[in-house]
Parts: sequence; C-alpha cells; structure tokens
Amino acid sequence: MSDLKIRRDILDELEFDPSIDAATIGVSVENGVVTLSGHVKSYAEKTAAEAVARRVKGVRAIAEEIDVRWPEQKRHADDEIAARALDIISWDTALPDGAIDVKVQHGWVTLSGEVRWHFQRMAAENAVKKLGGIVGVTNALTIRQLVGTSDIKDRIERALQRNAEIEADRIRVRVSDTKVVLEGDVHAWNERQAAEQAAWSVPGVAIVENHLHVG
Repeated sequence: MSDLKIRRDILDELEFDPSIDAATIGVSVENGVVTLSGHVKSYAEKTAAEAVARRVKGVRAIAEEIDVRWPEQKRHADDEIAARALDIISWDTALPDGAIDVKVQHGWVTLSGEVRWHFQRMAAENAVKKLGGIVGVTNALTIRQLVGTSDIKDRIERALQRNAEIEADRIRVRVSDTKVVLEGDVHAWNERQAAEQAAWSVPGVAIVENHLHVG
C-alpha cells in the first residue's frame, strides 16, 4: 500500500471520529511510518488520534508529536488535578485501595506504586487521562510477579495460539524475570497489538518489548 493512500485513509478516519478536531492535526507517512503533528485541546483527544492511526491498514509504526493546548478557561492547578485523579482512582473498584500514588507537575500526571495485574495498570491510566487540564500521563506503576519465568512463557505462547488474529508460529517469545520480548513478523499492526495484549494478559508480566515487524 502506498504512503499516499495510508495518509489519506488516516485523514479520513480522523475526520470521521467526532471526538477529534482533525483540522489541527497533521499527518505524514514515509515507508509506512506515520508522524502525527499539530495540537489538540485535551490529552484524551491526543490518545484518540493515535488510536485512529493505529487501526489504519498499512501502518507500520507511529511517531506522535501532537501538543496538548488546553483552552484558558479549562486549565487547572496541579494540586486540583492531583486531588481529582486520586478521587477517580479510589472510585474504580478494579483498583486496589491506597496502592497508587499520583504526582502532577505542570499538568503532567505521573502514576507510581504496585498493582497485581496489567489491566489494573491500564485502568489507572485510563481513569485519569480524561481529566481536564492534563497534558500527559507517565504510567510508572509496577506489576508484582506472581508466577515463574517458564510459566509466563508457556502461558503467553498458549494465548498466542488461541488468538484467531495471530499467526503464533511466526512469533518468538523470550522471558527474563518479569520482562517479555516479542520478536518475529506479523502481517498487520492490529496483529502486532493483539500479540502484545496477549503477553500483557499473563499475570506477573511487568514489561513487554514489542519488536514484531509489520510487513
């Protein structure tokens, strides 16, 4: 697929999504590598734009260079953002009480602490990323190891084999302590993402390095 066709499809998808102001976002494509630039009015809109680009056929990688520019009347002080973030985390029944710390500096939220599962790590990030005033999120939450290295590898390989979107025979899995490395080739970006999600779904996985090549 040509870079021009990929760029046109991404622009069309951005314009199709009602949560995104496509007029302020620039898109360039070179050899299937997409660069998103420009500015948006919220961090949630920024992550939505990246998600749109990921689902377009032919995309091999994404470089995201979008700035968040909150309207003046919607800006919030760091202490206000931190208080709201702690409140919304405490309301989420999927998240352990008192396990997550929040730091906010110039609108940038950093989450730290320890949780048992990757879905909890992502739930915390998803809970705060739509808050008004934030310009970015660093998810520094760690995951407690619950199973051995060999068990992690076996569970991931079986999960890959069960997934209809994935050609498991083309993927190699390496595990060191709580870190998983995925290597090999896949046909499309969504297959790459599905393989990474399968790795994250195994308890005890703290880091996933996705080196799968799309082509």
